[in-house]
Amino acid sequence: MGFHMRMIKKFLAGVMAAAALWPAGPAMAATAPVNLVIDGIGVTSDPAPFIQQNRTLVPLRVVFERLGAEVDWDEATRTVTARRGDRWVSLRVDDTRACLSEDCSRTTTLDVPARIVDDRTFVPVRFVAETLGAFVDWNPATRTAIINGDGSPIPAGSGAVTIATVQPGQTITGATNLQVQVADGNLAAQAREVRFFLVRPETGRGPVVARGGSLNASYHWLPDPAESGQRILFAGLYDAQGRFLDGGSVPVNMAVAPAVSLAGVPAGGQIASAVELTAHVNFRATHVTYELIPAGGGPATAIADADPYGPFSWTPQVGHNGAWSLRAVAHDRLGRSYPSPAVPVSIAVEPRVSLTGVAAGSTVQRPVTLGAAANFPVQEVRYVLRNPATGGEEVLAAYGSASQHRWLPHPGQNGSRELVAVVVDTAGNTFRSPGVPVTINAAPSVFIETVGPQQVLAGTVDLRAMANVPLTGISYRLVGPSGAQRVLTGGADALATYKWTPAAGDGGQWQLQAVATTADGATLTSEALPVRVHTGRLYSAQPVIAKDQFKDFAAALAGPSQARTGMSAAVQVAQAILETGWGQSSPVDKYTGQASNNLFGIKGEGPAGSVISNTWEEYHGVVFRVDAAFRAYHSLQQSWDDHKSLLLTRPRYEQFRAVMHDGIQGAWALRRAGYATDSQYPVKLINLMKQHNLFDLEVVPPL
Repeated sequence: MGFHMRMIKKFLAGVMAAAALWPAGPAMAATAPVNLVIDGIGVTSDPAPFIQQNRTLVPLRVVFERLGAEVDWDEATRTVTARRGDRWVSLRVDDTRACLSEDCSRTTTLDVPARIVDDRTFVPVRFVAETLGAFVDWNPATRTAIINGDGSPIPAGSGAVTIATVQPGQTITGATNLQVQVADGNLAAQAREVRFFLVRPETGRGPVVARGGSLNASYHWLPDPAESGQRILFAGLYDAQGRFLDGGSVPVNMAVAPAVSLAGVPAGGQIASAVELTAHVNFRATHVTYELIPAGGGPATAIADADPYGPFSWTPQVGHNGAWSLRAVAHDRLGRSYPSPAVPVSIAVEPRVSLTGVAAGSTVQRPVTLGAAANFPVQEVRYVLRNPATGGEEVLAAYGSASQHRWLPHPGQNGSRELVAVVVDTAGNTFRSPGVPVTINAAPSVFIETVGPQQVLAGTVDLRAMANVPLTGISYRLVGPSGAQRVLTGGADALATYKWTPAAGDGGQWQLQAVATTADGATLTSEALPVRVHTGRLYSAQPVIAKDQFKDFAAALAGPSQARTGMSAAVQVAQAILETGWGQSSPVDKYTGQASNNLFGIKGEGPAGSVISNTWEEYHGVVFRVDAAFRAYHSLQQSWDDHKSLLLTRPRYEQFRAVMHDGIQGAWALRRAGYATDSQYPVKLINLMKQHNLFDLEVVPPL
């Protein structure tokens, strides 16, 4: 018998032994009644099964009908007949012979004859196996007859693994600590991981609800309100290769009563600046919405949808001033909402303005992008340069709203200065930001605005410059490695946008410069930007598979990965969908068309080298598209495995690994670990899991 089959038997033994505890307890006296479990469900009958002549007798009609057989009773002959698929059986009370075909050409002999008790026909439990193709076992510890209708074996387990923190039949209403006890020292020495599953008795399958590498640790389980009714809580031990060793289980009743509380602000407290809010939930929540409720009643205002498992920093605005109540509303994956008790607060925020784009004490001689941040609505912004020595002020720019300003200082502004943002609110009140001290050291200069270093120029290119002195003309040129120059375009309007389209023969590595003439006849030359000119075909990202096939394709890769590593297949597939647009956008080499087989956009060099694709860089406050190397793989499987290796080994993803068995908690942990800068990344992943039934991928046998 193979290793895997032995493990299956141990698992099934655990599930059936746990199910056998409904309604009986784990330890029963010799005179206790006999229990009956059919396909993992405890079955009650009146009268109950009993033992006669060392044979367990069970109610025939109850068993046969539970297994899907049609049962007929002939009172005149005291004969019962049952049909299940192509199987047929007929027997008479007090007769040990049973017919297995309608003409009785096939027969079998019962250990003890069928008998009637309180108008119910009872037969030996082993008879069920012979007639209906089921597998039958007897658990003497619980005095339970166990019947598995599909015929798979259910031998007794070792009993070495128990769940110490949950009692048989316990009702799970909220967060629960899980811990195992292992009585076998050799087993404990082999085990490298414990996984807790919430198993449906009728299928023997369920999601992992907690896991970890220490057999002595206590694990925090946040139950899912979508799970209700009778379940089996199963604890499995696994070796270093992820192979199942042994397990133990208890029956539980799932009746989650979701509860939410808000932390971070005291009741009746005053909020004058940023606060860190936290929602404490006792269940598996997809997200939490923080809300403000007017003190006198009225509709709630949502502040943000946020991480239900981490803190949320909130900075109230001046418009929030007054008496309110704060609450957290947590949501489950079925779309149901559960509010916390409201916490009354008083908000008293002073108007604040700050200048962004330059650091205090910096030297400014190149273009910068100035911005103004205010905690109230703004109708006007002015950017002001102040001379601390004289108190004189120069308005650099004015806007009708909180717009950014691209600024290049000119030589006449050199020296020690302060930059200030002056804003006007919607009521006409004026506020100033604290001054940001800078040193200006500007020489007459011209800068190219529309192209950045290492940019690839292909197709029509926009060329525009900015300067800090008046200009009477400008031209743009390419400078080759040998120093040879080629003028591309230009004109008398030095600040206009000029267009240039590379022609055949322009391809290769160049330096791009702007050459301008000042009003006094001087020549200004911009810095030389290294660029690549490409005149051939450019290849774009390509599909790896038809869109409607991608989910099944990704699930086929995620399933074995989940079994091996414990990482939720739901979050794996959701990431693959999001990163590749349902498999339609995998990087290819933009110059050669070489496929990367890269499903997750990982940069660098892979087993098959790398391909050149696009990424974004910022230069002088402007974002440019440039070339970057992305890992290439010999197969999509290699890409899948490499991505999992990244998440399983990089120190930054340690918090993800702690909850990676759970797609929802894992999605939020990825965001906290900095996997993506998009604040909505976990929400997008979870929405994919909900909309496309990816949670079904987490429902697995614990083997």
